[in-house]
Amino acid sequence: MSMFDNPFDPKRRLSPSGCACGRHINDAEHARDAQAQLQCAPVEAQTEDKRYEGVVASAVMRAVFPQDAARRAFLKSVGASTALAAISQFFPLTTATEVFAQGAPLEKKDLKVGFIPITCATPIIMAHPMGFYTKHGLNVEVIKTAGWAVIRDKTLNKEYDAAHMLSPMPIAITLGVGSNAIPYAAPAIENINGQAITLSIKHKDKRDPKSWKGFKFAVPFDFSMHNYLLRYYLAEHGLDPDQDVQIRAVPPPEMVANLRADNIDGFLGPDPMNQRAVYDGVGFIHVLSKDLWEGHPCCVFAASREFIAQSPNTYAALLKSIIDATAFASKAENRKQIAEAIAPAAYINQPVTVLEQILTGTFADGLGSVQKVPNRVDFDPFPWESFAVWIMTQMKRWGQIKGEVDYANVAKQVYLATDTTRLMKEVGLTPPAATTKSFSVMGKMFDPSKPEEYIKSFAIKKT
Repeated sequence: MSMFDNPFDPKRRLSPSGCACGRHINDAEHARDAQAQLQCAPVEAQTEDKRYEGVVASAVMRAVFPQDAARRAFLKSVGASTALAAISQFFPLTTATEVFAQGAPLEKKDLKVGFIPITCATPIIMAHPMGFYTKHGLNVEVIKTAGWAVIRDKTLNKEYDAAHMLSPMPIAITLGVGSNAIPYAAPAIENINGQAITLSIKHKDKRDPKSWKGFKFAVPFDFSMHNYLLRYYLAEHGLDPDQDVQIRAVPPPEMVANLRADNIDGFLGPDPMNQRAVYDGVGFIHVLSKDLWEGHPCCVFAASREFIAQSPNTYAALLKSIIDATAFASKAENRKQIAEAIAPAAYINQPVTVLEQILTGTFADGLGSVQKVPNRVDFDPFPWESFAVWIMTQMKRWGQIKGEVDYANVAKQVYLATDTTRLMKEVGLTPPAATTKSFSVMGKMFDPSKPEEYIKSFAIKKT
């Protein structure tokens, strides 16, 4: 018999024996009823809350009535509702059920999570005002941070328990590129798509990248999808990103000001910077990043392997909160509500109108047209290991890492697809069956099993 059966049913046993349908004391009784053509319906599917209630109540009834015959006699004499009320007077069934449902106790409930004020951080940010952290028993302070180097350093120094990071950053930290080598993990993708190449409005007649020699571009960080996608785009149009243009790292909140001051000609950056440049009349959206690579990752939720090992239950609750929030953000009907939640100064500090244009995909492009691209930014938490492999091919292509790279092993260590698979199931989502996949970037297929061949196929790269 199932451990989730009703312990207040006098016809059921609480011992491990029973029949397949759960309605008989043993298989012999089941067979006799079957011969008598009695209906043996399976136990009905239950909600997760009801399942937990059954587990707790069964345990209590077993303790009160070690002999099953005594329990059944008691229930027949007083009835199930009276028995439940009596048991509840001296044992808090509701509280016990809640504790059981929460699983193992959290090692710590008060956490600090750093973020950069961009729409890529939407799940991490919205989980605070919209109650996703609280739902999973956490008290999380989300802390607005000035730049990616600061995010990295504060997380490495354990001032933050976890952080919003660019998807290449945990890989770079793990490999010791740009910092000391410390094992890091990215168990959830924060957003897919959601970036753009934005140019100064003075260049509205220079739409051909071949005319961009001498341009100055900004990206948020050296270890960013923005840097790799901009370099990829330029190289595909015959420009060497290290020889024909200048690329500098500029914190996202400073990008529009630099465009206005004519310090840069454009940027491949996160939103809301692209839409804010249009809103302020200083730039136009040249191309969305989704048009270069549909479904590409941008930012991730990241934590050190030390934090995960020392606080596994807290880590699981935090990741569940992020996955839950990401699932909510993935639904188009929730986007306006989310825009209002993340607009205040403590979060992204942008007009709601700007955020709505980004999140709903109906936006002015700065060239006099209104575009409708519902998946301009989207949200899918699954950390495909092949994303990490592609990132490492670009790190090697542009000289950030050298020598042999164990692509598959590093991807598996950093992009924790197995953790995410398990926790997605726990919050009612359906994860992919595999952890790697092939995809196309600007029409060129990427096979994650052949990373070195992919690197060698490019005419423009850093030797």
